[in-house]
Amino acid sequence: MQEMDKEDWQQRGIGHRKRLRQRFLEGGLERFSDEEVIEFLLTLGTPRGDQKLPAREALQTFGNLSGVLSAPLDQLTQIKGIGPKNALYLGLVHQVANRYLRDRIAGKMFFGSSQAVFDYLFHSMRDLKREVFKVLFLTRKNELIADHDLFKGGLTGSAVYPREILSMALEYKAASLVFVHNHPSGDPSPSPEDQRLTRDLVWAARLLTVQVLDHIIIGNNTYYSFADQGTIRRFLNEYENKFNTLTPCS
Repeated sequence: MQEMDKEDWQQRGIGHRKRLRQRFLEGGLERFSDEEVIEFLLTLGTPRGDQKLPAREALQTFGNLSGVLSAPLDQLTQIKGIGPKNALYLGLVHQVANRYLRDRIAGKMFFGSSQAVFDYLFHSMRDLKREVFKVLFLTRKNELIADHDLFKGGLTGSAVYPREILSMALEYKAASLVFVHNHPSGDPSPSPEDQRLTRDLVWAARLLTVQVLDHIIIGNNTYYSFADQGTIRRFLNEYENKFNTLTPCS
């Protein structure tokens, strides 16, 4: 009787997997919940076994789909039912998605607004456990030349070096820059250190006639834009008043 129950359970599991695959083939992930997306990915990396409970626990542990995909492999494998193989598969999906997004917009006029930058980066940055400072190097037409993660850790704890950023800007012959970093707390409100750092970067770039378009802080499904708040313009005005005011001859 127990063997029959086990066989029946396995058949139900196989049928459920087939239904997930058929739903994907018919309509993609549009009608999938986050839990079902994770479950579907786990079934692709696991030949047998019900993946519904591991998917549910992963979602509860890491908060949302992007949190699961970006979770460290050693933390994923602590969930019962997720082994090294399908943990690696989840991490691979996350890395491939990031590269796809980067390649898709390379050389295109994409960064005309803070929302465009947020749409491009929020998936990869909103659930990071540490602060990461990224720089986008752009042409005069706001086409992406390159983007780099240059500094990691709290901006008060690990210095962000304007000289290194501007050296790369000259190497890429970039006309403008966008700075982006995340707040792991989820609140994108700028700290006093964020304000000072942005001012210093705007002033340093101004010396080399490189334009700073924005500094964006990414939180939990939201962001703060220094440009949208008028702060980039204010820092430029302060620079002009401080350094370009001619002293009358006596």
